[in-house]
Amino acid sequence: MKDREILKYCLDSFAEAGADKSQVVLNRTKKYELNLEAGEITLLRTTYNTDLSLTVIDHGKKGSITINKADNESIDEAIKNAIELSKTSAVDDSYDISYEQEAKEFTSGDSEPDLDKMHSVLKEFVDSVKELYPQIILNTVLEFKHNVRNFANSNGVNYKSSKGIYNVVLLFSSKEGEKSSSFNYSEISLKDLERELLHLGPTNYLLKQSVEQLNTTPIEGKFVGDVIITPDCLKSTLEYYTNISVKDNALISGTSLFKEKMNQQVASSKFTLHSNPVSEEVCNGYFITPDGFEAENLTIIEDGTLQSFLLSQYGAKKTKLERSKNTGGTYIVEAGDKGLQDIIKTVDRGIILSRYSGGIPSVNGDFSGVAKNSYYIENGEIKYPISETMVSGNLYDMFKNIEEISKERINFGDAILPWICSSGITISGK
Repeated sequence: MKDREILKYCLDSFAEAGADKSQVVLNRTKKYELNLEAGEITLLRTTYNTDLSLTVIDHGKKGSITINKADNESIDEAIKNAIELSKTSAVDDSYDISYEQEAKEFTSGDSEPDLDKMHSVLKEFVDSVKELYPQIILNTVLEFKHNVRNFANSNGVNYKSSKGIYNVVLLFSSKEGEKSSSFNYSEISLKDLERELLHLGPTNYLLKQSVEQLNTTPIEGKFVGDVIITPDCLKSTLEYYTNISVKDNALISGTSLFKEKMNQQVASSKFTLHSNPVSEEVCNGYFITPDGFEAENLTIIEDGTLQSFLLSQYGAKKTKLERSKNTGGTYIVEAGDKGLQDIIKTVDRGIILSRYSGGIPSVNGDFSGVAKNSYYIENGEIKYPISETMVSGNLYDMFKNIEEISKERINFGDAILPWICSSGITISGK
């Protein structure tokens, strides 16, 4: 069966079984991958993946199952299992599917990669790194991924999206004699391969820093100071921050400190955060939300004031709040008006935090972990790369205490982020 026929077959089968509502999502992904290990291009492979997700809701009970096959026998078995799961689930009146919307198709990027270009840009990158940073041990994946997603439900929703994207996944460390640096990583998404990989996003300065971090020094003592969070580190920080404050679980459970803060000041007035999955500024967003709505751009926090939660349809029904226009990701933080070097000059004592290694922050925002690939700042100057240094604080307070945001930003393809300087962080050395 063709993809659309598969969706219709599944919906018809659920209807024949007497289900109130049903939803079907079919994803087909084709991926071309070039691997680089220890500076050598080692592998070109092509993989094909199929994921079929089935959801049924009947009398307030829900059953969901995902399989990686789309033949009739597998589909029939999955439909049967989804119905059985719904019969044993608890009743929840908030279970629902998206309401009827205009059928649409969305397309971005190419459907096939330029394999010759992939090889040539990766080789050029390897050669440049060997020449400029011979101490670097480089492991990289350059891939092209094409995904076709079909979404349909029993309310008549019918969406299709096709997206082609290049991804560069960098994993590296440095070694010189007996000395070695901590590993570091970054990931960048690209619509095409027109720019050198070395000069994409944060790549060049991360490699340079990796070599510098062959010689680290532990900070002496413990103090409360400033932390400049790099764009790479800010990506994961924003995921933690939005998870505990504006998404389903935190709002449904009541643990979010933002639950009663709509249109109130929750962060520094310097801070504006968007979630823009369909912005032309990013190449790796999304068109359809997981619960079956056309995605739209939104502002979460504007000048420090809370503007929107990131609630799915289910979360909105559970909390009696408004469903958001998307479900997060593709974060864009508005640039500030100071250059990074000028921000560094304002720091009396603190660190540049390039990578955080620690547990997931608690529901109240408290965090504690190790600063990796980071630098000590004193009297407005970067002094040295650091080791054996802990950072601790509170995420809510950290975004309230933003002192400066850099005018420079990094476009990762799925996010556009600056450097952020925040005060009141506890920094603990030896």
